[in-house]
Amino acid sequence: MRIAVTGATGLIGSALGRSLKADGHEVVRFVRREPAGPGEARWDPARGYVDPAGLAGCEAVVHLAGAGVGDHRWTAAYKREIRDSRVKGTAAIASAVAAMDEPPATLVCGSAVGYYGDTGDRTVDEDAPAGEGFLPEVCVAWEAAAAPARAAGVRTAFARTGLVVAAEGGAWGKLFPIFKAGIGGRLGDGRQYWSHISMHDEIAALRHIIDTPSLTGPVNLTAPEPLTNREVTAAMGRVLHRPAVFAVPAPVMRVVLGEFAQDVLGSQRVRPTRLLESGFVFRYPGIEESIRAALEA
Repeated sequence: MRIAVTGATGLIGSALGRSLKADGHEVVRFVRREPAGPGEARWDPARGYVDPAGLAGCEAVVHLAGAGVGDHRWTAAYKREIRDSRVKGTAAIASAVAAMDEPPATLVCGSAVGYYGDTGDRTVDEDAPAGEGFLPEVCVAWEAAAAPARAAGVRTAFARTGLVVAAEGGAWGKLFPIFKAGIGGRLGDGRQYWSHISMHDEIAALRHIIDTPSLTGPVNLTAPEPLTNREVTAAMGRVLHRPAVFAVPAPVMRVVLGEFAQDVLGSQRVRPTRLLESGFVFRYPGIEESIRAALEA
């Protein structure tokens, strides 16, 4: 297949591109600069511009672009960047797809389990409503921006991704050095649930969505059983053979992270019901095997 990918240089996008190319698929990477060759196409999400030639002949588009949620302190300006990068980018892609005479059959839009907000001990799946707060509001607007593609009859799925267990980037990429140094431990009281997924299963799930016509709307990309932060940090200690006795008190996290701390300390107990019902099989369903796989990647 010919597949277009935005956010292709990010943690997930680059891994997806490698996986698709390894199986002989043609990948078109959408970039904001001048394209470096035939495998790239130009887009400018802020202006709503997408080069239609990059989409021509594509069977699927995987839209993953967006400013990193944990990359900077949440100032008013950066919160606006987080929201605009997702909403404007999705609107640009969806509108470009909808305007085509022969649009791709499938649009897979990145989203996040942040949609559900703080669920406490309550288990939620794709049928749960949006939560309250900044990230749920962003996720709602993010997914709504894909309306033009859905109206044009393009099968549209929203990959609501959890915390990806990867050593080279993302939230977990920041945890590994701390735990390897022997100073890792729980965050806050550690009772908050973390809905995680191995990088291998994240990529496999995205490809599964592309290949499964019945999957539309929200699809949670998380391991079958979410664990508490206390359980996750204990597993990190076991796998890395390091103590995991340190803890970062909640007040300290609020000082260091500002508003973002409430989401780090919040609990999201999310299950991938639609993924499992569609026949997807996890290769690394457990946390310890996910951590080992990340270290071996």
